[in-house]
Amino acid sequence: MKSEIIGSAKQPDGYRFEPIFEQVAPYIQEHDFAIGNLETTFSDATWHDDGILKPKGSNRWKEQRHPVTRYPIFSCPDELAPALKRSGFDFFSTANNHCMDGGGKGLVRTLDVLDRYELKHTGTYRSRRDAHTSMIIPVKGIKLGIAAYTLGTNSIPVPKAWQVNRLNPSRMLADVKALREQADLVIACLHFGQEYRTTPTARQRRLMQLLFQHGVNVVLGAHPHVLHPVISKKMKDRYGRTRLRVAASSLGNFLTTRLKKNPKTLQGMILSLTIEKNKHGITDITKIDQRLTTVQRVEDQGRTVFSIIPD
Repeated sequence: MKSEIIGSAKQPDGYRFEPIFEQVAPYIQEHDFAIGNLETTFSDATWHDDGILKPKGSNRWKEQRHPVTRYPIFSCPDELAPALKRSGFDFFSTANNHCMDGGGKGLVRTLDVLDRYELKHTGTYRSRRDAHTSMIIPVKGIKLGIAAYTLGTNSIPVPKAWQVNRLNPSRMLADVKALREQADLVIACLHFGQEYRTTPTARQRRLMQLLFQHGVNVVLGAHPHVLHPVISKKMKDRYGRTRLRVAASSLGNFLTTRLKKNPKTLQGMILSLTIEKNKHGITDITKIDQRLTTVQRVEDQGRTVFSIIPD
């Protein structure tokens, strides 16, 4: 979460993020289940594990850089979580290159805050047991299996390897196999690709193809910060099941400031999938809708106001 956006939500008694989502919330709320990518932490603005404390008071949420890696460190007030819940989100992928920005303690605290507001999550974990437990979510009689992985953690060491799901194909395929045995439809949330590139890389395409061959139905991608075309096609997996496969290798940015002076980084997408189970018990995607979003920034009486505007 960029510090400018946090500052725009400041109130005398705390932070209020709901107005940012006010115009887009109805489109999220109309869905039975909404998944997002949480590319920030609720680590209380503290770099715990290296003993480096961020400033308190008015500069508490000022964006800083890691003293070794020099990547920006993201953290956000806890008030963002209930705002996301009220806006219609149900679930978050927490595996991304900023998930370790608060260190190991910050990672755990982020999960604690999500749990407090009944937001389900996967991709980062408190325990080895959690990391090896398949995430199955029942939604109106259909069981969704969800897994999440990241290309890295901005060179920040992970105390225990199981705390963060990395893009390890053999591990991913083992997870997908376990999900397939329990779920009607499998979704893989992948934080991967090349920043600011508007099409998937060859490596992204190969990985998505591999996952589809092993039974994944949907790939939801993040990290490039710009939109990629959403591609869907009927495909038979190695188990002989022909289903519609959806490759959304990058859904752009949902909430951000302009990056690299590139206006495309202010654009995102709400990808809507209609999933049905027929009388024979076969589950498939029957409809795909795409609604573009744009982050709007205006100055109102000397105050910066951010809003997510649906097209």
